[in-house]
Amino acid sequence: MIVDLPDTTTSKVSKKLMSLREQGGVVALGRVLTLVVVTTSGHEEEAIDAANEASREHPCRIIVLAEGSPDEPTRLDGQIRVGGDAGASEVVVLRGYGELSAENESLVSALLLPDAPIVAWWPHGAPEAASQTSIGGIARRRITDSATEQDPTAALSNLGRTYAAGDTDLAWTRLSNWRIQLAAVLDQLQGENPITSVTVEGAVDSPSTVLLAAWLMQALDVPGTITSAPAGTGLKRVVLAREGGDVELHRPGKDVAELHQPAQPVQRISLPRRSLRDCLAEELRRLDPDEVFGEVITEGLARTEPRSPAA
Repeated sequence: MIVDLPDTTTSKVSKKLMSLREQGGVVALGRVLTLVVVTTSGHEEEAIDAANEASREHPCRIIVLAEGSPDEPTRLDGQIRVGGDAGASEVVVLRGYGELSAENESLVSALLLPDAPIVAWWPHGAPEAASQTSIGGIARRRITDSATEQDPTAALSNLGRTYAAGDTDLAWTRLSNWRIQLAAVLDQLQGENPITSVTVEGAVDSPSTVLLAAWLMQALDVPGTITSAPAGTGLKRVVLAREGGDVELHRPGKDVAELHQPAQPVQRISLPRRSLRDCLAEELRRLDPDEVFGEVITEGLARTEPRSPAA
């Protein structure tokens, strides 16, 4: 069910939402958090779809602030989505125009779930400093996505300068399966020839490539090189250099990777590229600060150097 509320107020939206619940139009579920999505009009549907899917694992109230034109007369258009149009959540879309077009805590305060943590997500257009924004200041976790920025690497660098506990980026979340596989490999290599350097190959538009290199260089305390692959191909290869023979994890396509180790047969590993829904759901599983990401973005990132052309 979708209910449009043109030229409204947050108070009216809140009352309508309560009315829908009382009428039995919304299944009574325990909401574990409030997810505030800050985006611009025209970019909100993909984010809503991902949030709806993630809400099946984490029932929540989703509040979408879809920034409208600041040049139009000041007004607030609301929309409520419940039932089959909202997954296991309640979706409230607020489109502000004129003086209400900018991100503003006052637009969401009346709609926040009482005594429930707040997570803020900027699927497009990450702020200069997420923790210092109106919405970021009230959120326990703040999620950005440097991959959607015009210059992903610059976005990561900015996040490193402005990082505050609770910040995270989906470029890091997309690395979870790679980090799991590499951690398993590193455990097997303990006690053997030490790793002397690392090489990470990935698409030129992939901030995850830079973060993975930073994580490895930080964790292993070794030098590293980042080489570029064509845009849109994501992470391609990690090479751990050792005197006893290199170890290589290579994903030639989008789903299956190959692990090459000295004197061992090639292992084929399922390593698919992760969807937006999967990444968001993972971030909503934990509401405490990600300390490893904090170290990588503030310290490890400084170890990375400009990329080299692919061989």
